[in-house]
Amino acid sequence: MSSSITMNLAEVLKENFGYSTFRGDQEKIIQNLLDRKDTFVIMPTGAGKSLCYQLPAIMLEGTAIVISPLIALMKNQVDQLEARGINAHFLNSTLTKREVTKVKKEVLEGVTKLLYVAPESLTKEENIEFLKKANISFVAVDEVHCISEWGHDFRPEYRRIRSIISMLGNLPIIALTATATPKVRQDIIKNLQMEDATLFKGSFFRKNLYYEVRPKVNSKIQLIQFIKQHKGEGGIVYCLSRKKVEELAQFLCVNDIVARPYHAGLDSHVRDKNQDDFLNEEIDVIVATIAFGMGIDKPNVRFVIHYDAPKSLEGYYQETGRAGRDNKNSYCLMFYNYNDIVKLEKFNKDKAVSERENAHHLLEEVTGYSESARCRTRQLLHYFGEHLDEDCGFCDNCKTPKESYTIEQEVVLAIEAVKQTGERFEIRHLADVLRGSKGQYVLSHHHNELSVYGKGKDKEAHQWVSILRQLLILEFFEKDIDNYGVIRVSKQGEEFLKKSYPVEILNDHVYPEVTDNDDVEVKDPHQQHQLIHETYDKVLFSLLKNLRKEVAKKNNVPPYVVFQEESMEEMATSFPTTLENLTHISGVGQGKANKFGKQFIELISKYVEENDIIVPSDMFVKSKVNKSRNKIQIIQLIDDKVDLEEIAERLHLTYDQIIEEIEHICHSGTKLNLHYYIDSVLDEDKQDDIFDYFMEAESDDIESALEELDEEYSEDEIRLMRIQFMSEVAN
Repeated sequence: MSSSITMNLAEVLKENFGYSTFRGDQEKIIQNLLDRKDTFVIMPTGAGKSLCYQLPAIMLEGTAIVISPLIALMKNQVDQLEARGINAHFLNSTLTKREVTKVKKEVLEGVTKLLYVAPESLTKEENIEFLKKANISFVAVDEVHCISEWGHDFRPEYRRIRSIISMLGNLPIIALTATATPKVRQDIIKNLQMEDATLFKGSFFRKNLYYEVRPKVNSKIQLIQFIKQHKGEGGIVYCLSRKKVEELAQFLCVNDIVARPYHAGLDSHVRDKNQDDFLNEEIDVIVATIAFGMGIDKPNVRFVIHYDAPKSLEGYYQETGRAGRDNKNSYCLMFYNYNDIVKLEKFNKDKAVSERENAHHLLEEVTGYSESARCRTRQLLHYFGEHLDEDCGFCDNCKTPKESYTIEQEVVLAIEAVKQTGERFEIRHLADVLRGSKGQYVLSHHHNELSVYGKGKDKEAHQWVSILRQLLILEFFEKDIDNYGVIRVSKQGEEFLKKSYPVEILNDHVYPEVTDNDDVEVKDPHQQHQLIHETYDKVLFSLLKNLRKEVAKKNNVPPYVVFQEESMEEMATSFPTTLENLTHISGVGQGKANKFGKQFIELISKYVEENDIIVPSDMFVKSKVNKSRNKIQIIQLIDDKVDLEEIAERLHLTYDQIIEEIEHICHSGTKLNLHYYIDSVLDEDKQDDIFDYFMEAESDDIESALEELDEEYSEDEIRLMRIQFMSEVAN
């Protein structure tokens, strides 16, 4: 490369992007493309792939086409380029006809330097005809792993890219991806006919990313804890479904975390605003679907959480790679529950056989990664064909190593099993052979006749699977690129047979079996606290009960009117020491906290101080803000003295539903006056009888009231009077 060109590149870099130097192989990649050579770039997320095609696009005459699967990423990059004064546009389904016309006009005039298109837009006949008339400098295929069915986000439209590029002329291609296993790499080269392309492959080792896998138990509580420990920092939470995205985003907001949902089903304006607010740090957390992908370029994402298991390690690596692009330490947390893997397998059942098998192999890799106690980074790098000589020292498995044991003869047996089965089978089948399984698959291949058959029956199948996986990472085996999941004996494995030695094996993680119900939103904060604390503080509970009695006597009300026992049990679990925290307790609204709370938080504060209790302030987890979705409307209509039947009709609810909503409003601490309605359905004597009952009763339980009161009182009448009673006496 001549010094003048080098100087020119450096000047363009500084003038347009503000950087003084190139990173890694960026300069070599750009020069290769400027020399009109096909270029294949494999760089981890955050390593600066975009610059590799943006800078040459500025330098060359005409317009560079950038093919990208993510509309979000297109918008993000175009916004950034335009902010730098670079003419760039995108052409996709979000544009109006007028906007499309404007984009095409500027491309044909030669003023647009980069045109971003989705593969679906590229394949439209009218767009192909339009591009044939334009002066195209080169084609960049971003997220090129989408070409391969082994990539984590396979897009069939990518298969047509090569034929369309050929229609546009003899154009150089730059293909870019953040993740590509040797198998995916092979598919990309074949499909784009890039056999002569120059390959630039950066290391996948991100030293600043801390990887951790936790069992998916009490995951919502863990999620709140984690995010509150990273208060004020930006993060992404990935979920499996749009519904879960919506639920979790709402759940985080309820718990005072500024979060927004992001998925393909949202209105495009809402989605764009949520993304922009995240980029501009107006919100802290984005909750997104794994399948859709975020496509954002935010350098200071401090954490990425996979609330559900990812579909592949390739997807997982790219999604976690959105953290720490500024090279500062960042956190990658996955909640793992094997049930998630089972769900994903079920989602694949209607796919074609080959697709289903591919998806199964990818999920096997996720399971192996999650359950293994080996260095997380080492496992990920191995998956992408990169070797790390030693453990990273910066992941959960490195920080808290599991128990280990040494094996030698077992390694010999494992290697022999691979060799004797012809190096054509997967790990689970090899484990079955070593265990002496009489399964049909083993018998059909006559593997029960091999000398290694049954030699490992002293170990369980899962133990052999673990051993085989670890020996693969330790490079006694290597993957067969052409046959996914199949392992072969490596040179190191062959040498081991000649001269064996003890090999250290780690015990896998054994995660508790979690049913679906263990993971769903818990019914109320009391249950949430009980999941963490096996029992409440009995001494504090007793003190609170005595105080309640005093307060009730002083106010001439039954004790349950002050606080329910369930609420006090929760206080003795969570130790609220402020009125705000007290309102997070189940059954305690703002009104009740203001009316009775001061003495209770004083008692709790004193008890906490005297007993050196660490208050879990981040554990006031609320499942919903208010169970009434129509709270404001209902309160206004009651203030206007509208009959309850009419309120129900206006809000498209049944009478029972409106009563239930009003009960929730009252329970949350809002004072309501229903006398105008109660007077029309219940005579004064009946009202007095029910009111007197609740004043003397030990609880406000409706069934107990029905048993105690005369049969002439209906459940609806008692419920109405209970609302009025609690409004007047408790709120």
